[in-house]
Amino acid sequence: MKILLLTFAVLILAANRVNAEDWKLVWSDEFNYQGLPDPTKWNYEEGFIRNHESQYYTRARSENARVEDGHLVIECRKDHFTPTNHAPVEYTATSLITQNRESLQYGRIEVRAKLPHGLGVWPAIWTLGTNITQVGWPRCGEIDIMEFVGKEPKSIHGTVHYAIDGKHQSDGGKLETNRPWDDYHIYALEWTPERMDFYFDQTKYHSVLVDKANQGTVNPFRAPQYLILNFALGGNWGGPIDDAVLPQQFLIDYVRIYQSTATK
Repeated sequence: MKILLLTFAVLILAANRVNAEDWKLVWSDEFNYQGLPDPTKWNYEEGFIRNHESQYYTRARSENARVEDGHLVIECRKDHFTPTNHAPVEYTATSLITQNRESLQYGRIEVRAKLPHGLGVWPAIWTLGTNITQVGWPRCGEIDIMEFVGKEPKSIHGTVHYAIDGKHQSDGGKLETNRPWDDYHIYALEWTPERMDFYFDQTKYHSVLVDKANQGTVNPFRAPQYLILNFALGGNWGGPIDDAVLPQQFLIDYVRIYQSTATK
């Protein structure tokens, strides 16, 4: 597994925007192809995974994840589907992961996406520590670059999760905006050894100091993470589901990972 170890010097941006001279593109998927997501870049979660969510995540099923017309479509459906070796399920969607494909440590993660909307939807762009199978969650660390829940139609959330003395801790912020599903927007994280900054388009709306997650010499945000794009439905935070809004699509124009050109 290739690790993008993007060591940073102190990075100061003159404005809350990406300048070509500040960043070097090191990994991307522009979705300029047709069919299933590129298997050299994306793997899948499969089944009912977390948070008491209602959707079953399918693997390599075009009804739930496909690339067409220059973007990735992650579609959540009310869908009488029978997985192999499983009872029929009522809702289906997809969770794409770069686990065992690519991981990163520091950099700018930028995703241009158009959100679904309606009661119950819960799309997300986020990361988990590559050591999750060894240390578990939340010790592995989690960075939620973007979460949107349909019951909060004006709020975009950015949050980190970690553990101190074995107990779950979190630090989150949100941005209020009108009808974010009407158009494509850029959801980005700028992650250095010092801080994690969260962006909606050009607006930085939340920042977390990496030192906040120190536990002795261990800090999950000074270790590699892998990327996740998923469309959840209902569950602990998604709440009640309005079947009438389904199917809904989470559309991703591109995913790009940069490193700083200030690296010494």
